[in-house]
Amino acid sequence: MITLITGAGVIGCHTARLLAARGEDVLLMDVRPAREAIATIAQSPRLRIVEGDVTDFAMLSDLIAGQGIRRVVHTAALLSTAIREDPRKGIEVNVMGVANVLEAARQQALERVVLASSTTVGYPSFGDFEGPTFPEDFALKSISHRPGSIYAATKVTAEHLALLYRDLYGVSTVSLRYAAVISAWNGPGTSVPGRVLSSLAGPASSGQVSVIDDPYVVWRGGEEFIDARDCALANVAALDAADPAQGAYNIGLGHLCTFHDFEQAVRRLHPSLQVELRIEPTGGFAGFPHVRHAASDIGAAARELGWRPAFSLTDSVAHFAPLCLASTPHG
Repeated sequence: MITLITGAGVIGCHTARLLAARGEDVLLMDVRPAREAIATIAQSPRLRIVEGDVTDFAMLSDLIAGQGIRRVVHTAALLSTAIREDPRKGIEVNVMGVANVLEAARQQALERVVLASSTTVGYPSFGDFEGPTFPEDFALKSISHRPGSIYAATKVTAEHLALLYRDLYGVSTVSLRYAAVISAWNGPGTSVPGRVLSSLAGPASSGQVSVIDDPYVVWRGGEEFIDARDCALANVAALDAADPAQGAYNIGLGHLCTFHDFEQAVRRLHPSLQVELRIEPTGGFAGFPHVRHAASDIGAAARELGWRPAFSLTDSVAHFAPLCLASTPHG
């Protein structure tokens, strides 16, 4: 049995590594695979890398049929920064890419499709939310809680398409709402948590003051993070789950972290860290207006997928900070 992973970014590569390590054949597809960067995470005779575009349905369908693929982990997407630069392309990749994967799965009766989603689907409701933990089935006002970005809108659309393909056509789909993903590598793509880590750890590693003047890397209240390696573990758990009845799951640490918490995690790695805040945060994480006061409920992922986070914030900082510094110039 071969599993197709679309998107050879950090999460896709870590997922490929896990599957290959347990003896499975994996096809890792990307529109422009960064082969050297991929090799720093995943190398195995069971792993093959191919070029392919998820917006090309005929190519995708032929690949699945020709390679005997039975399961798909769909991580290919444009992130917020790229979408702001080219919104039409972002919608095409993030929405039609999902539609193509789901339609291929329907036509070829695939066993499971796992989709990478995001907790940003719930961000607009943080300002009204009252409760100890944020559930997957949260209350949503269709206008006042509309998505705060095109990226979030594409993830909302993808989740609904996945659930509809499950309900109408019997396609076994699982959507995983990753929290803010901490990662780093020397391949393309950067995340906001990676920028936070770079802003703090980069100068500290060379004895300089970490100057924070980017409103995207400091926040009021809390934010929920997740290690990219935990996302990969969740992807594998979702592939294996016998009965993922809920269909959409929060994948996070299950508790909030303040900017100070992130700073302290970096200070454990660099005890001499000095931080100079030149900007005061006015809202939540990554420029979102609402401040977050409740972490995600990750109980359903534990019950139905058998997944729990393996890496703490401190673990993530210790693992990814050196990689972040190696790929980002400072000084």
